Amino acid sequence: MFRIKSSVPAALFALALMLSGAARADLPDFTQLAEKSTPAVVNITSRQSGEGNKSGGDSDEQEIPDIFKRFFGDPRSPQNPHGRGGISGGSGFIISADGYLLTNHHVVDGADDVTVRLKDRREFKAKVVGSDAQSDVALLKIDGKDLPTVTIGSSDRLKPGQWVIAIGSPFGFEHSVTAGIVSAKGRSFSDDQRYVPYIQTDVPINRGNSGGPLFNMAGEVVGINSQIFSNTGGYMGLSFAIPIEIATKVADQIKTTGHVTRGSLGVLIQEVNREMSDALGLPRIGGALVGKVNPGSPAEKAGLKVQDVILAYNGTAIDHSGELPPLVGTTAPGTRATLTVFRDGKTLELPVVVTELKDDRRQAAATPSTGTTSGNGLGVVVGAISDEDREQLELGNEGVVVEKVTGVEARRAGLQEGDVILMVGRKQIASVKDFEAASRAAPAGKAVMLLVRRGDASSFVAITPPAAKE
Repeated sequence: MFRIKSSVPAALFALALMLSGAARADLPDFTQLAEKSTPAVVNITSRQSGEGNKSGGDSDEQEIPDIFKRFFGDPRSPQNPHGRGGISGGSGFIISADGYLLTNHHVVDGADDVTVRLKDRREFKAKVVGSDAQSDVALLKIDGKDLPTVTIGSSDRLKPGQWVIAIGSPFGFEHSVTAGIVSAKGRSFSDDQRYVPYIQTDVPINRGNSGGPLFNMAGEVVGINSQIFSNTGGYMGLSFAIPIEIATKVADQIKTTGHVTRGSLGVLIQEVNREMSDALGLPRIGGALVGKVNPGSPAEKAGLKVQDVILAYNGTAIDHSGELPPLVGTTAPGTRATLTVFRDGKTLELPVVVTELKDDRRQAAATPSTGTTSGNGLGVVVGAISDEDREQLELGNEGVVVEKVTGVEARRAGLQEGDVILMVGRKQIASVKDFEAASRAAPAGKAVMLLVRRGDASSFVAITPPAAKE
């Protein structure tokens, strides 16, 4: 009896071992991929004269932003044991046998001297051929022949859940191999890098991995590791890579022309939320809401208007506003494109000729003049704008300035003192009187769109005036 009873857990234990062995057998083996690819991955050391480093490679932990932390190499790494002296580390990879290689802009930004070290311990002085801050891509050149190279793949075919691996030099530990899966694609961040649809992974990467390659299971480079999401500076399961198509296009432009050009429509856009979708009558929540159309821009010439929603660009659907800038940015200036636009319940097709992006940003805030103010159902008190502020903000006769936010809905929408209200619904606002009339016309209990200027940026907010109490 005892033997019969003991055989049950023994059998289960044997079955568990067999199943766990089968599970392990199903896991990918990265050894061949790593052995093939590692020789083309390099360690990069950047040195800058003086005490500081533009890229922050020797910054103290407290000086690094808490949310998105690029990984420049540990300030106390083997390459820089004292944490000072203008030395920072990173990674890169060779893309041509004659010595061209890719890394991140922030790895070599401001460097006076760049050293590249291969897996076979050879060292080369590298020339920075060119660097682009907006894509965080740099092209380097070393003098060599018959150098090992990576195989360039495509990030377009990547899908969430697929295995990927990173090879780099975290904290100075050269040619470290880590693995994970693709978490998402097309992630967008700040305006500074709005032209990069980042690949999100859970591959463990840290400082020093920056600029290193992200490989698919075929051993092809699909991205350049660039950023992590962290509150501590260490790996927390959120890593981001620049798609290799973006990087190679930037590198090709740097190599052939010495600089990078991007396409532009001449609009400011923003995300569409549920309230905005309801106010506009959109059939679904999505697209890029147009908050400003620059005078003389391709968008204006194409007939695009403020409060239009761009649903597609050249047939590619826009689900989130951040998906539009990379599509436009990678379009060569002079190219004809088609915008699919939602306006007043109708879908329009607008042809547009993309022009070259000119980066010209201004920061300013409006202060009220001594003009009349008004309280209203939208929950704000507004006033006229001084002539001096109009000139600084490059405003014509349009707009009133928010002097006080009194309503709960207005606060919830994020309105602040000093904001300039340019439109209420589809009505242009040129005076306090215009604003009062538009406010009275806004139906209670239904969301109304306000176009608001803050600094150099315009965006829409949706406010629902409270229903009248009976």
